[in-house]
Amino acid sequence: MSTASEIVAAVGGAPNIKSLTHCATRLRFELFDASGIDQTQVEAITGVMGAVPQSGDRFQVIIGGAVATVFQEINALPEMSSRQPMTDAEVKAAARAKGRGKFAWLDSFFEYLSDSFRPLLGVLLGASLILATAAILDAFGIFDFQSDAKAAPWVFLDAMWRGVFYFLPIAVAYNASKKLDVDPWLGAVIMGSLLTPDFIQLGSKVYTETAGGSGLFAEALRYTETVCTTNATLGKESCVVNIFGLPLQLSDYGGQVFVPLLMAALLAVVYRALKRIFPENVQMVFVPFFSMIIMVPITAFLLGPIGIWAGNGIGDGLAWLNNHAPIVFAIIIPLVYPFLVPLGLHWPLNALMLLNIDNLGYDFIQGPMGTWNFACFGATAGVLFIATRDKDITMRQTATGALAAGLFGGIAEPSLYGIHLRFKRIYPRMLVGCLVGGITIGLLSQFFTGADGVRGVTTGAFAFTSLLTIPVFKPMWIYAVSVVAAFVVAMVLVIISDYRTPEQRAQARRAAEPVEEPEPRVIVVSDAETNQAKQWLIALGGNENVRSVEPIAATRIRVEVVDDSKVDIDALTSAGVHGAVRTGDGVWHLIAGLDAEQFAEGMRRKLATV
Repeated sequence: MSTASEIVAAVGGAPNIKSLTHCATRLRFELFDASGIDQTQVEAITGVMGAVPQSGDRFQVIIGGAVATVFQEINALPEMSSRQPMTDAEVKAAARAKGRGKFAWLDSFFEYLSDSFRPLLGVLLGASLILATAAILDAFGIFDFQSDAKAAPWVFLDAMWRGVFYFLPIAVAYNASKKLDVDPWLGAVIMGSLLTPDFIQLGSKVYTETAGGSGLFAEALRYTETVCTTNATLGKESCVVNIFGLPLQLSDYGGQVFVPLLMAALLAVVYRALKRIFPENVQMVFVPFFSMIIMVPITAFLLGPIGIWAGNGIGDGLAWLNNHAPIVFAIIIPLVYPFLVPLGLHWPLNALMLLNIDNLGYDFIQGPMGTWNFACFGATAGVLFIATRDKDITMRQTATGALAAGLFGGIAEPSLYGIHLRFKRIYPRMLVGCLVGGITIGLLSQFFTGADGVRGVTTGAFAFTSLLTIPVFKPMWIYAVSVVAAFVVAMVLVIISDYRTPEQRAQARRAAEPVEEPEPRVIVVSDAETNQAKQWLIALGGNENVRSVEPIAATRIRVEVVDDSKVDIDALTSAGVHGAVRTGDGVWHLIAGLDAEQFAEGMRRKLATV
């Protein structure tokens, strides 16, 4: 049986799967009933790094880097193609009926943020590795990848990773619109209109020859409707263009993430209103048409400037804290992240990193954040050491995969969900590693100020914090010392104190001991007992109504049925059952006498022949 088949069987089969999605490392199941899933059985499947039961019949299976392949294999299974998916109305009704916590709007907000970014993890990781390669070439003096005067081959290399970040607003708009049940291409096109060369040229300048044919050229704005001013304090130029009598603040929206999030949220309101106004037979034309002529101006004139203003304000506040109290900033970031990531609440900070790079040309959050990541990987390395020492094959496989995903991909989820959140002793030790890494990077930053006056560790691009991206950070030696300190402290603390409680260690030892197989028992069922068992099955509603039969005591049989209403108690009594008691939905106990085991075996054999 394949990994995909085993996973489907372990979660209750295809009929129990309401929906299935995946993120960077996890399969995310929405089930009809998750109460009967054996987490240990799921985690024992080859290729599974861990399992995480969640509220609301949700269940996550941690796969790691191969999650997309397993996801496709599951959907390709014959039993998955035959299941009946819920309609849109059923999905929405189930979502409304589901308990979401004390503040449902807050849950929805963070889900919106998370689902707007999560599908982009793959391309962001790929771009960060291309950037890391460029940084390594820079470190060896092969070329200066931050220089403005580059040869054409290096400009081409830059385009490989810059394209991901420049057009990120379009990708975020697509995902955010899709999350809100709006045509995702409509959201992408609206955001893309602010990234077109025509829009950008509204604030561009050209060179024109001065009067008199002197051969001298002067710089002038391309359009007479555009006025540009320079902020003396910030040293930044801002331009405003007159559009039909209205002032339009021009901005470079490449790399922006707050603007598409605001745009998609308002687009959802407009889109649904337009669908109510227009009949279905003309919605395909008029809903996109009016959405575009409404939302493009609103985004350009209002939401764009608001998004940039809000992002700049938050970024400036964090920059002030980093410059004036770098050690405080360096400690807060790694200690907060371990609690944000499991809840998916880290995306706002990730968005700020992207915004800093776009506005400032560098980011100062990723350096301290890297110490938390490496503390997380260090704790996983400690678990791997113990699992190898104790010959715990399952945990060794889980820790090996999680550590590889972390050190080479910068992905913490396999470690968090596969190991750390399952064993409560790990988090306190990992937090000590975070603290040591934060103090190290903060103290060293006190004595270092970059050429641009910025304290601490900075990076010029969004990079997943892994071994491969260490050269991206400057000064590299401060970052390297800090992440090594975080890694080693967390690893050593886990090795010294173990990641399991004494009870868990004892349970693991018992599980590792060889189990003696009991002698096979032969249950002899007479013809009379077989005939009587057949009558009992008929009284229980027929073979198709009986799910399972199991003797649970010397005189009792436990039976699970599909439909309680089909059970005929009088017929059971007439067929020789001493008593029948319904103990729960679909669960019955039959008082069968001292021959209960024989009757149960007779019923099972009869069911097996159907």
